[in-house]
Amino acid sequence: RFTKSDGEREADKLDHEIRESFVTIIRTRKEKINNGQLDGFESDYLGLLVKANQENYENKRISINDVIDECKTFYFAGQETTMNLLTWTMILLAIHTDWQENVRKEVFGLFGKNNPDTEDNNIAKMKTMTMVINETLRLYPPSVDLHRTVTSSVRLGTFLLPPAIDIIIPPLATHHDPKLWGEDVHLFKPDRFCEGVTNATENVNGYLPFGMGPRICVGVNFSIIEVKLAISMILQCYSFTLSPTYVHSPICYMTTRPQHGVQIILHSL
Repeated sequence: RFTKSDGEREADKLDHEIRESFVTIIRTRKEKINNGQLDGFESDYLGLLVKANQENYENKRISINDVIDECKTFYFAGQETTMNLLTWTMILLAIHTDWQENVRKEVFGLFGKNNPDTEDNNIAKMKTMTMVINETLRLYPPSVDLHRTVTSSVRLGTFLLPPAIDIIIPPLATHHDPKLWGEDVHLFKPDRFCEGVTNATENVNGYLPFGMGPRICVGVNFSIIEVKLAISMILQCYSFTLSPTYVHSPICYMTTRPQHGVQIILHSL
């Protein structure tokens, strides 16, 4: 019989607390539906999960444990990927100060000194910011591999893939393929996206920062808006450069992240 380490006991404690938090959130949503405070399940992600838990047909119903696991995945996947996208964008703008200034001009042109507002359409007008974020996602995709299961026989080039096998799609490889992006594939060049993602590469299916198709990340738009807001607010107040102590050492551990953290120097405008 094995004795759990202090770290394992702490992990179990945190997992229990997180689980109880989600149970409370789910129970509250159900109570509001049952007592008429909400008109139906609502159209947000939690509402869809609760609705699936209440399905009359057993083959369509998901368990409360499934709902909790989905909530945990949604929360942690969203936090981790958005954090890393913001981190890499800050690093690249700190290195390429010309692009930093271009994005700053765009931010001031759209918002002035006011806080960016998601209620108006200006977030969608941020072409330069979008180009920078797309290029950041190309160089440092949040997920290093995508897992899919083949449901029916499919031919992939010279290979015939049978059903029920798992395949791994590596965005990090397709995003750095010179055949798709050109010989400057390893350079930070946001203007390759000046005419959108479709025209940036020889094959748009090679650009997979959030996956693609019906299984694409459900939080992709929310994540990008978060990063746009955060970068905009930083650029309104500061210019920034990398600290001399920064060591560029990307590692892949579930997500792509800087191994030694990020040391950035902020300069008040």
